[in-house]
Amino acid sequence: MTDMWRAAFTELVATAFLVFTLTTSIISCLDSHVSEQKLLVPIAVFIIAFLFLMVTVPLSGGHMSPVFTFIAALQGIVTLARAATYVLAQCLGSIVGFLIINSVMSHNAARRYSLGGCLIAGNGTSAGISAETALILEFTCTFVVLFVGVTIAFDKRRCKELGLVVVCAIVAGAMAIAVFVSITVTQKPGYAGVGLNPARCLGPALLHGGPLWKGHWVFWVGPFLACVVYYGFAKTLPEEGLVWEDKFEHDIINLARVWRNGTGTSCHLQRKK
Repeated sequence: MTDMWRAAFTELVATAFLVFTLTTSIISCLDSHVSEQKLLVPIAVFIIAFLFLMVTVPLSGGHMSPVFTFIAALQGIVTLARAATYVLAQCLGSIVGFLIINSVMSHNAARRYSLGGCLIAGNGTSAGISAETALILEFTCTFVVLFVGVTIAFDKRRCKELGLVVVCAIVAGAMAIAVFVSITVTQKPGYAGVGLNPARCLGPALLHGGPLWKGHWVFWVGPFLACVVYYGFAKTLPEEGLVWEDKFEHDIINLARVWRNGTGTSCHLQRKK
C-alpha cells in the first residue's frame, strides 16, 4: 500500500469517527437542560476538532473535509490525484460514521434532529432559512476558517514558529467561532448551522433523506466558492510579511518638522551628516 492510499485510509477512518463524535456531541449539547445550550456547541466543536487535528495532521495532513483538500489542491500542496482520493475517502468515511449513528440513535432523536444532518429549511416542526441565506453563511463562515486557520496552517515558517499544538488550536478555534456565529445569528431553530464539511452533510442526506436534500447543494457550492475566492485573495498577501520602517525616519513629530522646514531631508538624517 502506497503512502497516498495509507493517508487516504487515515482520512476515511478519521472522518468517520470525527462525524460520529462531533454529531453525537452536538446533539447531546442541544438536548441538554442547561439554559444556554448553544454555548456548549462551539466548545464541543473546538475540543473535538483540536484532538482530531492533533492526531491526523502528522499522518495525512488532517483534512477530514473536502474544503481543506480543495484549497490544498488549489495551492498545489497536494496533487489532484491525492485530492480526489481524499475527497472520496472523506465521503465514504461520512457514510460509515452516520451508519454507526443511525444504528445507535433512538428513532425519536433521529427524527427530531434529522440524524444530525445539515438542515436549512427545517424538518416540519421548526422554521429554517432560505437557500440563499444559507449560501451566504456557508461562504462567509468557510472564508473565515480559511483566512484565520489555513493562512497559518499552510505557512511553513509560521507553523514552525508556533508549533503543532498552537496551529491546531487556531484552526479548531476558527471552526468553533464559525459554527457559533451561524447557529446564533439567524435565530431559526430549523437551521442546523454551517456545515464547513460537504462530506459530513452527504452521509446523513444519503441515509436519512427527506429535508436534508433540500438545499444540499449549498453545503458544496458555498465552501468551494469560498476556497476559490480565498485562493485569489491569498495571491495578494505580502510574501515577506510586515516590514518595519525606521522609527526615526517616519516618526510623526519628525515628519511635521520636515514639512514645516520645507526640506525633504529628515532632522534625523541631518544630525547624522
